[in-house]
Amino acid sequence: MSMEGNVALVTGGSRGIGRAVCLELARRGAAVAVNFAGGRQAAEETVKLCRELGAEAEAFQADVSNPAACEELAAAVKNRFGRLDILVNNAGITRDGLLMTAKEEDVSAVLDTNLKGAYFCTKSAAKIMLRQKYGRIISLSSVVGLRGNPGQTAYAASKAGILGLTKAAAKELAGRDITVNAVAPGYIGTDMTAALSDKAKDAMLSTIPKGRPGVPEEVARAVAFFAEKESAYITGQVLCVDGGMAV
Repeated sequence: MSMEGNVALVTGGSRGIGRAVCLELARRGAAVAVNFAGGRQAAEETVKLCRELGAEAEAFQADVSNPAACEELAAAVKNRFGRLDILVNNAGITRDGLLMTAKEEDVSAVLDTNLKGAYFCTKSAAKIMLRQKYGRIISLSSVVGLRGNPGQTAYAASKAGILGLTKAAAKELAGRDITVNAVAPGYIGTDMTAALSDKAKDAMLSTIPKGRPGVPEEVARAVAFFAEKESAYITGQVLCVDGGMAV
């Protein structure tokens, strides 16, 4: 399947799952806008890797926790590439802590980036897609948003919120050939999970029927499935890429 002629914006595209998504979409022929918040060097490396696959690619700095920045980001991508066909809401942070000791500023930071960032990027991209009468929006949720996890109440809330956003936006936008879906990764080997303690990693592995962590490329292929033109009759869905964790 090909995404030739499509333009994709991937938030948090500089590393980990975001980079894998950028490369998968580039491999399938899409032009890729690689969004980053602060890590320009990593984002430029992602751009370089996309170009080596024969795709047009460019890095765009924006802090998605700022609604105005989301609007400017979508407009900048449209201005550079002429259209915006695919949005992947991948940007996310963690500020883990127990419910009783979590700091308000940490909770706000997680919700502002993970949930409000996805909300306002979706809104900004949808304005363009509605005029085009075409679009594919895919947001990264998490197995934690489906099952919960002690010490991650804010993160779990943000990722559960993605599911509600996905289903409501899917119903609003379906009439213009815009699909809205979510991918919920489980324990994936990234820089974010590498920071976990060995005890936490072992505890998580024990809950995975497949008995191993996933890799970013496995998540990227699920995202790309939803991003294809041929997935036109699939909307409002959540696809778990978790080795069976959420079963």
